[in-house]
Amino acid sequence: MYDLKITGGTVVDGTGADRYRADIGVKDGRIVEVRRRSGGDAGLEGSENPAAQTLDATGRIVAPGFVDIHTHYDGQVSWDPLLEPSSLHGVTTVVGGNCGVGFAPVSPGREQWLIELMEGVEDIPGSALAEGITWEWESFPEYLDAIEKRPLAVDFGTQIAHGAVRGYAMGDRGARNEEATEHDIAVMARIVREAVEAGALGFSTSRTEGHRAVDGEAVPGTYAVEQELFGLGRAMALGLAREGHNVVAVGHIDADVAEVKVATGGANFAGQVLPLVADLRQPAECDRVVAMTRTPISDAILMAAWPRADPAPRTTSVWPGEIARFPHSALHAVA
Repeated sequence: MYDLKITGGTVVDGTGADRYRADIGVKDGRIVEVRRRSGGDAGLEGSENPAAQTLDATGRIVAPGFVDIHTHYDGQVSWDPLLEPSSLHGVTTVVGGNCGVGFAPVSPGREQWLIELMEGVEDIPGSALAEGITWEWESFPEYLDAIEKRPLAVDFGTQIAHGAVRGYAMGDRGARNEEATEHDIAVMARIVREAVEAGALGFSTSRTEGHRAVDGEAVPGTYAVEQELFGLGRAMALGLAREGHNVVAVGHIDADVAEVKVATGGANFAGQVLPLVADLRQPAECDRVVAMTRTPISDAILMAAWPRADPAPRTTSVWPGEIARFPHSALHAVA
């Protein structure tokens, strides 16, 4: 007996295959049968295939949930269990912590600064954030613990954001984009590694001057020098390695070898499979980074990238593998 049957729907399974009519049987939270239907085939309908619940999907699309890899629910997740509007549109997994902005770690008394940073960059009303965010945390692991206690309608994952890390470790100096000292970098590296080991998907920063707080200051980290980026990338890589993950290198159009090395913390991943974030419109980018790094790249996450001269945002995120993956080989077929 099934816990759930979905009958009569048109299945679009996300593999690129043609859509088809099928019935789906679910038991113990897993799809245990997909039975194709054609002509007068009854599929899973009928008493011989009983289910505790049956949904008639005739005339509707049945598809896997969408994974939205670029959201800014970092504050809303602390008060809205539905994470609307994403959950209303078939999204079942969202990823926060993008663009170098987020709400953890946070020093007591600096909450409003983080709110104004998010408001300026993403145009999310600061009044809503101030009223809604619960602030049950200081460190990033405490933030994850607070979110984990909430019953959410969709899965939520997040990166640790460079802006929040800089503000926490360096105070006003970090907020003003002053150059980090060796001590500052060491402190930030410990925070990043701790976050990744606690469950952060990775680390994000922003390199576009268009990302500015309410007071007009660029996102902390926008002008970070190589030593800082390498230090934080290396800390992230060490945290991911401890958790048994590969590292995702972020490739931009016109990226150079140094930028790719920053994304991997300068670590040596020769011979390992290293998924790459690249622009779907630029399949040659994957091939070029393979040649530059002499590292095999098997996958690309669907994420836009822009040339340096383009005014569009250029953000960097570094994640473990196995999330929102798209076959690299398919890029050549569809581009």
